[in-house]
Amino acid sequence: MHPFDDGYLRRLATGDPDVERHFVAYFGELIRIKVRTRLRQPQMVEDVCQETFLRVLRTLRKPGGLRHAERLGAYVNTVCTNVLLELFRAQSKHPQAPDDIDDPTDPQPDAESGLLAEERQRDVRRVIDELPERDRRLLRAIFIEERDKDDVCAELGINREYLRVMLHRAKRHFKQRYGVAYGEDLVPVAVETKGGSKSPF
Repeated sequence: MHPFDDGYLRRLATGDPDVERHFVAYFGELIRIKVRTRLRQPQMVEDVCQETFLRVLRTLRKPGGLRHAERLGAYVNTVCTNVLLELFRAQSKHPQAPDDIDDPTDPQPDAESGLLAEERQRDVRRVIDELPERDRRLLRAIFIEERDKDDVCAELGINREYLRVMLHRAKRHFKQRYGVAYGEDLVPVAVETKGGSKSPF
């Protein structure tokens, strides 16, 4: 087990894979225990966990970062609390529709809509191709090739928990690159997979 000392923080801040895996494994279950008492939906629990990890790592990688290693646990807990509060405020302003109501669909999309969708898919693939190799391989494996996540973990030598962190980070890099390339935020699009099906990206 890694001690939470200045060396640990430095290695975490510089992206050391072993320390990142330890950080995610150590705090992951602690965060889930806290969040599960407040949220029921598993996906929302995971979203809060991932956002907490990303914010903590972002702070550590800024000049100055977290200066006292012994406060890491308290800082992670504070960030998690802030993420939860933001989520609750957002939900109170924008209440979600009941789960049993289907999204409206257009049964006969016109030709122009189809062409725009195809163009968007090409843009998505083009941006993926321009990403760093690790992000590119991960996004292609999960969203285009639709490979089993356990197989991807085995290939990369990571566990499912760390895969979620890597995937969240790769998607964030993709959205940033897409915004720079096309001057707009990415509207969710169904990317055609190897088998011909559509995978939401």
